[in-house]
Amino acid sequence: MSVILALAAALSGQSISAQRTSTEWPAYGRDAGGSRYAPISDIDTGNVKRLQLAWITRTGDYVTDRGRFEATPIMVDGTLFLSTPLGSVLALDPATGAVRWKYDGPVSLNEDYGDFANRGVAAWKGSNSLATCGQRIFVATVNAQLSALDARTGRKCQDFGRGGTVDLTVGLRHKPEYHWEYGVTSPPIVVRDFVIVGSAVADNHRTDAPEGVIRAFDVHTGALRRSFDPVPRTPGEPGYYTWKGPEAHNTGAANAWSVFSADPARDLVFVPVGSASPDFYGGARLGDNRNGVCAAWSAWSQGLQSGSDSRQLDG
Repeated sequence: MSVILALAAALSGQSISAQRTSTEWPAYGRDAGGSRYAPISDIDTGNVKRLQLAWITRTGDYVTDRGRFEATPIMVDGTLFLSTPLGSVLALDPATGAVRWKYDGPVSLNEDYGDFANRGVAAWKGSNSLATCGQRIFVATVNAQLSALDARTGRKCQDFGRGGTVDLTVGLRHKPEYHWEYGVTSPPIVVRDFVIVGSAVADNHRTDAPEGVIRAFDVHTGALRRSFDPVPRTPGEPGYYTWKGPEAHNTGAANAWSVFSADPARDLVFVPVGSASPDFYGGARLGDNRNGVCAAWSAWSQGLQSGSDSRQLDG
């Protein structure tokens, strides 16, 4: 069945096209910090009971009961952008729901995915937003692909990665043993000229699962610019001696599958870190497991301009 997106509008005696549209929602949480606050007043306690359905748009993706529509649409320069479990992206007219363009995602229904979802996209705008790919929409998928799309046309930005896509399994110390062991279910976050992405790693399969490295790619080229592995691998790295045991530093996961937030003014990215593999059993990774404790938040400051590296864990 098709995924359905519905919006509602307040009854005010005006047409939907006359509603105020100046307030946008350019990121998953509206701003980089994820405040989810919009300073609008069109809907209030006096008219909320008069809300009615404005329009319905069907994405056209046949996802069966295995896929779940969990995306939060963003709105940039008067266009709504949203993603689907198959990694498709749609650009919609916010007043009518009309599809301006659709990018067909790379995820195949012939495969099975443990968390078959896609929670949204990220946007970047350059100094010349009218140029080809001068404004980009980034989508990361459950089959571990990060793609850059032209916000005006939906076509891949050919100068990003290989033909518009970066394969996120490239460069991993521990390669996935099957297609769903490593993927992405949450939106990337854009900070300055970096698109930053985490990963979802399957639980309880093996100790040396794919590592939960957080990576920052150049928004123009897709080149890897910064990376942070929550599990310290070599002596001298912060937290190395809090991982104890002969196999502790070979542990995988400690991945950040959920949504990031950021403070661009301070070059800070806040990362929700999950548990190290194999999830509930820690017999092979004794100690404090700094930066890889379930439900801990680590603040990752990679000095996006200077290249410096500082790490902080707030439990």
